[in-house]
Amino acid sequence: MMKALAKYGNMALSVLVGIGMFLFWYVAYPHALSYQEQYQLFLWTWDYFVERISLPGGLADWLGEFTVQFYYIEWLGALLLALLYVILQQLTLRLMYSLTSHHSPLTSTLSIVPVVMLWWLMGDINVLLSLPVAIVIALALACIRLSKPLSWLDAMIVPIAYWLIGPVVWLYVLVRVIQIGWKHLWSAGWLVAVQLMAYAWLLPQWPLQQAMRGLNYYRIPLHYPQLSGYDKDMYELIRMDYLVRNERWDDIVKRAGEYQVRTPFWSNCVNLALSQKRLLADRMFDFYQSGEDALIMPRTRDLTSMLPSAEAFWRLGMVNSAQRYMFDTQESILNGRKSGRCTKRIAECMIVNGHYQTAQKQLDLLKKSLSYRSWAEEMEVMMKDENQINTHPVYGQLRKLRYKENFLYSYEEIEKMFGLLLMNNTENKMALDYFLGQLLLKGDIKGFQQYLGLAQQYGGYREMPLGYQDVMRCIQMQGNVPGSPFANYVKLKMAERRVK
Repeated sequence: MMKALAKYGNMALSVLVGIGMFLFWYVAYPHALSYQEQYQLFLWTWDYFVERISLPGGLADWLGEFTVQFYYIEWLGALLLALLYVILQQLTLRLMYSLTSHHSPLTSTLSIVPVVMLWWLMGDINVLLSLPVAIVIALALACIRLSKPLSWLDAMIVPIAYWLIGPVVWLYVLVRVIQIGWKHLWSAGWLVAVQLMAYAWLLPQWPLQQAMRGLNYYRIPLHYPQLSGYDKDMYELIRMDYLVRNERWDDIVKRAGEYQVRTPFWSNCVNLALSQKRLLADRMFDFYQSGEDALIMPRTRDLTSMLPSAEAFWRLGMVNSAQRYMFDTQESILNGRKSGRCTKRIAECMIVNGHYQTAQKQLDLLKKSLSYRSWAEEMEVMMKDENQINTHPVYGQLRKLRYKENFLYSYEEIEKMFGLLLMNNTENKMALDYFLGQLLLKGDIKGFQQYLGLAQQYGGYREMPLGYQDVMRCIQMQGNVPGSPFANYVKLKMAERRVK
């Protein structure tokens, strides 16, 4: 009777773990799944598999990337991740039963401790799925019933498993030591010697510290996971980038009214959303503005900073700048992986510019993936017909908006580039909004007054936008306008300059 109750209780616990993890990732944190998916490009080729498996922990790395590619479909990614947590809980429970031979509610409850610890550890956005995959494989190996003392079979399993899943194999060794008793701890010493000798012979190019802690568990080389949990501001920025990627402009504006992160990245995302809703001229200063970089950030060689700027460049028609920012972002992935999102946008930029041969190289890569294959095949057909590209609702429009002449790029004079973009095509409303907005961010009041007539001439407004009206009142009253969003921005910037 007790065993039956324990069995059904364990099943119910596993179901609860699975449902809880699924809802967490699919409902609360789908942006975290998108973040992980966009920084890899899993290829269905033998060469790709061999490249991964040629390093210690390569199988866990390959299986992790294999799973992460399904994050592109959020519910499927959340389901697979939840299944991984359930397997971890079940393996933990089985090992606890094998060690204690005691079935009780406490044992079942304790089996979720590793699940909670791993869930908390994965709050670090740079933890790769290869780590939990390696942990699950190590526990699965430990569930194999071997002889009581450490044997020659252990001597074979440890180095092979080390090569397949990395140093997490020591979790297997730890469980085996517990199985045979702590008094035999010394007998595990020769397993350590085997691994160290394998390192000396096969991995001389890797630092001992990295080889012993894992090459592919963490996105940043020579750094290791921290139990820091889920940083609210960091995940808010990831959410904003996720909403930008999926063009959910209304959700960005709504979210910006509920919670703000005072960084240029946040300002870039919100301003882009406002521009796509034609609300930038009205509501720009209703939200936090980081300064001159609030519309477009300068080039920053890191993983995420330039993504909203690249998206803004793309929609403005500054195709070359969008391509450069996306390329730099991809090259900044510290573990050397490709990005499906970046590769796709780079290919799009090349197609708009008519560089079909170089675009084909990107498409050839994407055709070997699962999530981007159909799009790449569609683009391959489209490139054979110039008329299809010219009439495409996105690519054709960008060809009309982009610059007609080449010039040197200068971030310090980015407002002039916005102005040139507008003069090339006066229907480019976004370029108009960014041009006047950048003048205000830089504090160029004379320039704003000089070019304000462009808003009346080309903006398509029935009346002057509320934001511009507020600016003009501030100018006329020398900033003495209580409750003025623009006046508040100017005062904040003046206070920051005094502090500096």
